[in-house]
Amino acid sequence: MNLQSERLPRARSAEGPGTENYSRAALFAKAEELLVKRIKDGDPMTCFLKGQLYYEEGWYEEALIQFEKIKDTDFQATYQLGEKGVEYMKKIINSGSPKARHLKFAAAYNLGRAYYEGCGVKQSTEEAERLWLIAADDGNPKASVKAQSTLGMLYSIKQRCTSCLGLFWHSEACRNGNLESQGALDFMYLYGQGVPQNTTAGLECLKKAAERGNIYAQGHLVEYYYNRKFYSTAVAVAKRIPENVNIDMVAKITDCLPVYVAKGVALAAFYFARCLQLGLGIQQDEAAAKKYYSRACLLDPDVASDLELKANLGRI
Repeated sequence: MNLQSERLPRARSAEGPGTENYSRAALFAKAEELLVKRIKDGDPMTCFLKGQLYYEEGWYEEALIQFEKIKDTDFQATYQLGEKGVEYMKKIINSGSPKARHLKFAAAYNLGRAYYEGCGVKQSTEEAERLWLIAADDGNPKASVKAQSTLGMLYSIKQRCTSCLGLFWHSEACRNGNLESQGALDFMYLYGQGVPQNTTAGLECLKKAAERGNIYAQGHLVEYYYNRKFYSTAVAVAKRIPENVNIDMVAKITDCLPVYVAKGVALAAFYFARCLQLGLGIQQDEAAAKKYYSRACLLDPDVASDLELKANLGRI
């Protein structure tokens, strides 16, 4: 799984950020003033120093905003941030401060991601799972819904029999409004993967997920209609995806993983190309078909290769 970070809550704690709430107020204000001046002068390390200053004063949200500003622009700072980030997330999770309370679920998810991907810590799927369970908080809608969805994916891809756990966590995340888990659940019911097959319910829910902007669900809708020879409908659904769709932007807006957005677009592109090539539900156009086949290959070579094999074997 290629995961995305959980954005930390922006809600402020009861105490505001004014210097009257902190000791050594005058020194802090002077230090902040100097750092702001150095930022304006173009000092590339000042954002990190400013972030550290905020962190030491307990301004966790402001600190993380500063850290995010430099993560893509300075390799040395990014490396330092990677190791510091783990330390900071651990401190937030273990902090007894009321100022950190609303950050703990997001911090636990992000730290779990660090362990899952081995960023700043030794890779450990088990530790990632433990932290995500903390972040998910038994399906609490005020906890990390992203952690709930991620646990659904984790248990769905594990080799041991954990499909019931995958179903549970996807259901919790879906109930809490997660669009990615809604699409995953619909797919599971539509094809009976890990759950008793219910084509009618799966199809209706898949349509709703697609209407909400889940491109992965939309790609599977195209596949579903094509396989049942509803070619005109398959073409119509495929056309709803913009030709030059921005994968990263869609992923950000829908809070779905970019890899699954790309898979959805690739699915739709391949089946649309198939319809164009054979003149199914649309006027035959082999030149346009080649363009969409190429698009599918570029977006997800594995999806395109699998579908090409099925086409060559006469399965689609």
